[in-house]
Amino acid sequence: MAPVTLPITLASAAALGAINVWLAQRIVRMQLRDEVLIGDGGDDLLAGRIRAHANLVEYAPFVLVLLALIELARGGGVVLATTASLFVIARIAHPMGMDLRRSNLPRAGGAILTWLVLAFLVGWATLIAAGLA
Repeated sequence: MAPVTLPITLASAAALGAINVWLAQRIVRMQLRDEVLIGDGGDDLLAGRIRAHANLVEYAPFVLVLLALIELARGGGVVLATTASLFVIARIAHPMGMDLRRSNLPRAGGAILTWLVLAFLVGWATLIAAGLA
């Protein structure tokens, strides 16, 4: 078997793809049950689930591109793998918190961890591009 190119990015993409499917099926199940063809039909829970799904789709591409480029430039490693794992955890926690429809630790923690991971990867990529890392 040939070695896997970008194993951290590949594992992250697979995990995030699975989360995307999970989030999408939660929405579709509710829409089918409530016969909502477009949007949330005025249901706060469904609106939150749609927003949580959109939030994943907004952040995951940037993180995956940065993971891939950093992994290409510097190889894998514990720091990159840990960063990727933290992002996956954040993307599970956030929608779980969104279901509660009030301020809570999973929602806030997932959002804050997402921003921290993205900021860290942006900084790391900037240092690599500037020849400083």
